[in-house]
Amino acid sequence: MQREHLADLAAFVTVARERSFTRAAAKLGVTQSSLSHTVRRLESRLGLRLLARTTRSVAPTDAGERLLRTLRPAFEEIDAELAALSELRDKPAGSIRITTSRHAAETILWPVLKKLLLDYPDVKVEVVVDPGLADVVAERFDAGIRLGEQVAKDMIAVRIGPDMRMAAVAAKSYFARRRPPRVPQDLAHHQCINLRLQTAGGLYAWEFEKAARELKVRVDGQFVFNEVAMVLEAARAGFGIAFVMEDHVRGDIATGRLVRVLGDWCPPFSGYHLYYPSRRQLTPAFALLVDALRYRKP
Repeated sequence: MQREHLADLAAFVTVARERSFTRAAAKLGVTQSSLSHTVRRLESRLGLRLLARTTRSVAPTDAGERLLRTLRPAFEEIDAELAALSELRDKPAGSIRITTSRHAAETILWPVLKKLLLDYPDVKVEVVVDPGLADVVAERFDAGIRLGEQVAKDMIAVRIGPDMRMAAVAAKSYFARRRPPRVPQDLAHHQCINLRLQTAGGLYAWEFEKAARELKVRVDGQFVFNEVAMVLEAARAGFGIAFVMEDHVRGDIATGRLVRVLGDWCPPFSGYHLYYPSRRQLTPAFALLVDALRYRKP
């Protein structure tokens, strides 16, 4: 195979994977027009249309899908072998892509990265903060970070954080007007600040548990947000009860800015895990990061 033919195939795989000439061109470090010319040249040589283009999207045709299924494993194997060559270096090197929630990125991932990467200048990490549950395989991530209960069973999961708890909180000014709830059912008589989940688009049902009894409560109130930071701002301003992760409000509770309720209905649950496909070959750089993130009880 001629060298330019291999380059054309690699360009096609990138466009098909990204479903965008703009993103693919940025990833390959070429201009969009040059990349478009490369793909057209490949299509002309094969005598087949590989990509269906519209003004808003790019998607593989049936022929393109067939070629992509053949090429993707081959290119992934080449990428893995090239990454494995870093074993021959004095220190690990290579790039790692991770998808994570903002909370996990701020509380667990970043504290580890800012210490670790000072000693490993040839390791590059791309962190994609995404509240949705990204498909790490389809979207070409090396790993993801999610709560233990959110990790698919066919993934390898490494615990990277302690157990966590939820906390129902409101400002003192709010409870000056209303009696605090004693059981989750009492929330029906309160103003609650809702969170819209970006994974499904629905409102988060507050989850409680006590003595093996589990309850999911649909709440109502004046405000719905899709960011926890705004939920907390509304709670601090006295607009109702918020239901958030405990470490978001630990300082507010300690200072009395927010009052916690229903604490006996909020038991600990499995914390954050790093997860990746079971078939993934661990490069030295990735293995280094996994070991650095691994949770060790104090």
